[in-house]
Amino acid sequence: MFEVIGLVVGGAAAVYGYIQSRSFVKRRLRYVDSIQKSAIPVLAGAAAAIVAAPVVALLPLIGPPAAIAFGLAVGAGTHAGARDIRDGRD
Repeated sequence: MFEVIGLVVGGAAAVYGYIQSRSFVKRRLRYVDSIQKSAIPVLAGAAAAIVAAPVVALLPLIGPPAAIAFGLAVGAGTHAGARDIRDGRD
Protein backbone atom coordinates (compact mmCIF):
# COMPACT_ATOMS: atom_id res chain seq x y z
CA MET A 1 0.00 0.00 0.00
CA PHE A 2 2.75 2.44 0.93
CA GLU A 3 4.62 1.69 -2.29
CA VAL A 4 1.61 2.82 -4.30
CA ILE A 5 1.38 6.04 -2.31
CA GLY A 6 5.07 6.71 -2.92
CA LEU A 7 4.64 5.99 -6.62
CA VAL A 8 1.70 8.37 -6.91
CA VAL A 9 3.49 11.15 -5.00
CA GLY A 10 6.65 10.69 -7.07
CA GLY A 11 4.67 10.73 -10.31
CA ALA A 12 2.77 13.84 -9.27
CA ALA A 13 6.05 15.59 -8.43
CA ALA A 14 7.44 14.65 -11.85
CA VAL A 15 4.36 15.94 -13.68
CA TYR A 16 4.45 19.15 -11.65
CA GLY A 17 8.16 19.62 -12.39
CA TYR A 18 7.61 19.14 -16.13
CA ILE A 19 4.70 21.58 -16.33
CA GLN A 20 6.36 24.25 -14.21
CA SER A 21 9.74 24.11 -15.94
CA ARG A 22 8.16 24.27 -19.40
CA SER A 23 6.02 27.22 -18.37
CA PHE A 24 8.97 29.01 -16.72
CA VAL A 25 11.14 28.64 -19.81
CA LYS A 26 8.38 29.89 -22.10
CA ARG A 27 7.45 32.89 -19.90
CA ARG A 28 10.70 34.04 -18.33
CA LEU A 29 13.50 32.82 -20.57
CA ARG A 30 11.99 33.69 -23.94
CA TYR A 31 14.66 36.27 -24.73
CA VAL A 32 17.63 34.42 -23.23
CA ASP A 33 19.70 32.95 -26.05
CA SER A 34 21.61 30.47 -23.93
CA ILE A 35 18.42 28.48 -23.19
CA GLN A 36 18.70 27.10 -26.73
CA LYS A 37 21.99 25.30 -25.98
CA SER A 38 21.70 21.54 -25.80
CA ALA A 39 23.37 21.23 -22.40
CA ILE A 40 20.93 23.47 -20.54
CA PRO A 41 18.13 20.88 -20.10
CA VAL A 42 20.67 18.36 -18.80
CA LEU A 43 22.02 20.89 -16.30
CA ALA A 44 18.52 21.90 -15.20
CA GLY A 45 17.50 18.28 -14.69
CA ALA A 46 20.66 17.44 -12.75
CA ALA A 47 20.25 20.49 -10.54
CA ALA A 48 16.61 19.62 -9.84
CA ALA A 49 17.52 16.04 -8.93
CA ILE A 50 20.31 17.22 -6.61
CA VAL A 51 18.00 19.69 -4.89
CA ALA A 52 15.22 17.10 -4.57
CA ALA A 53 17.49 14.36 -3.19
CA PRO A 54 17.72 15.65 0.43
CA VAL A 55 13.97 16.28 0.51
CA VAL A 56 13.25 12.77 -0.73
CA ALA A 57 15.69 11.30 1.77
CA LEU A 58 13.71 12.82 4.64
CA LEU A 59 10.37 11.41 3.50
CA PRO A 60 9.93 7.72 4.30
CA LEU A 61 7.33 6.95 1.63
CA ILE A 62 9.23 8.34 -1.33
CA GLY A 63 12.46 6.77 -2.49
CA PRO A 64 15.45 8.04 -4.47
CA PRO A 65 13.85 7.14 -7.83
CA ALA A 66 11.36 9.94 -7.21
CA ALA A 67 14.18 12.50 -7.19
CA ILE A 68 15.58 11.02 -10.39
CA ALA A 69 12.15 11.09 -12.03
CA PHE A 70 11.70 14.70 -10.93
CA GLY A 71 15.08 15.65 -12.42
CA LEU A 72 14.27 13.92 -15.70
CA ALA A 73 10.90 15.65 -15.85
CA VAL A 74 12.43 19.08 -15.23
CA GLY A 75 15.01 18.46 -17.95
CA ALA A 76 12.30 17.34 -20.37
CA GLY A 77 10.17 20.36 -19.52
CA THR A 78 13.10 22.70 -20.08
CA HIS A 79 13.78 21.10 -23.44
CA ALA A 80 10.11 21.32 -24.43
CA GLY A 81 9.91 24.98 -23.41
CA ALA A 82 13.01 25.84 -25.45
CA ARG A 83 11.57 23.96 -28.43
CA ASP A 84 8.30 25.89 -28.08
CA ILE A 85 10.24 29.16 -28.17
CA ARG A 86 12.16 28.05 -31.29
CA ASP A 87 8.99 26.97 -33.07
CA GLY A 88 7.10 30.14 -32.10
CA ARG A 89 4.39 28.35 -30.10
CA ASP A 90 2.75 30.22 -27.26
